[in-house]
Amino acid sequence: MPVLVMKFGGTSVANLDRIRRAAKRVGVEVANGYDVIVIVSAMSGKTNELVGWVGETSPMFDAREYDAVVASGENVTAGLMALTLQEMDIPARSWQGWQVPVLTTSAHSAARIEDIPPENIMSKFDEGMRVAVVAGFQGRSPEGRITTLGRGGSDTTAVAFAAAFGAERCDIYTDVDGVYTADPRVCSKARKLDRIAFEEMLELASLGAKVLQTRSVELAMRYKVRLRVLSSFEGQSGNAGTLVCDEEEIMESNIVAGVAHSRDEAKLTLLSVADRPGIAATIFTALSDANVNVDMIVQNISEEGRTDMTFSCPTDQVGRAEKALDAAHEQDVLNFQELVADTEVAKISVVGIGMRSHTGVAAKMFRVLSVEGINIKVITTSEIKISVLIDRKYMELAVQALHDAFELDKTA
Repeated sequence: MPVLVMKFGGTSVANLDRIRRAAKRVGVEVANGYDVIVIVSAMSGKTNELVGWVGETSPMFDAREYDAVVASGENVTAGLMALTLQEMDIPARSWQGWQVPVLTTSAHSAARIEDIPPENIMSKFDEGMRVAVVAGFQGRSPEGRITTLGRGGSDTTAVAFAAAFGAERCDIYTDVDGVYTADPRVCSKARKLDRIAFEEMLELASLGAKVLQTRSVELAMRYKVRLRVLSSFEGQSGNAGTLVCDEEEIMESNIVAGVAHSRDEAKLTLLSVADRPGIAATIFTALSDANVNVDMIVQNISEEGRTDMTFSCPTDQVGRAEKALDAAHEQDVLNFQELVADTEVAKISVVGIGMRSHTGVAAKMFRVLSVEGINIKVITTSEIKISVLIDRKYMELAVQALHDAFELDKTA
């Protein structure tokens, strides 16, 4: 039988009633003739509780034991989902990561999937099992220890299973009913997209959209896994949600697919840095060694052998960035006059594959922001994206104005 992967996030399995509702959706797909692999997250709030217990028990914890504890949340959900399906007379059993096995690297709490041999689960499908309920977010290291995949790990698990089993589709059930042209909480005119290209979704995910985790979209694009994002709280519909697919599957699309925003941004500027070959490598090596995730970078024109270097990073990494750069300064590895941090900025981005073949998108974006009196601090671009840093107080205004200007409330 064809295989379908269905992933249910924490809010979709937050209690027994929601697990029953999710199980009914699985039952519909079994009745439609699929063998189903269900990937489940921990019940909403459970992972945070487990992480808290680890921290209280051992502030300097062993990462291997951290993974053993934190992975247990998904195990509970998988068992409960399998029991619920069995009560519905659907042949089902639960699988933990090591039983499949999901083979990963040894990087505890941030492992990456290396292989998912399908033989064990496929043999059970051949014996009459119709649903394999797999605990997401976890795997097995080469040393035989439980590993976890980090933030968004269950999404990544689901896409990896769809690729490994040649699934017809991977359905991601969450608390939203699809991918929107902007965050509906910020822009009331935001429209749900029926389809979006992998590249557009990858950019939106990396730029602040919370619908899908970036690693899962990267994996889907690499292995051509058709993703469908839909709500577990709305009625069953064959055309529900948003399909994330190849660009070739989209007949017509707007030049701009969506406007993304990220409020948790900071802008740091090194004033009067010695302008010499290798200075950028010195700065960003220090930041990399401190695990600072740098995004936008701008270097000013040099004057009298000195220059200014500006970059952005998440607000919760500002302290690490300052400490790393100050240490480099004290060691005479890096010479600068002052480090200025602005933690009251937001990143606004427009994304669309149509930008490849249409001119004037940047000019229009900058004109719209100018009319609204919004000053641009930093600009960065790619083939299908333009991002700017602005004062955070103008974030919602910028999103709404750009959404209107590019007429994203209208279909192509």
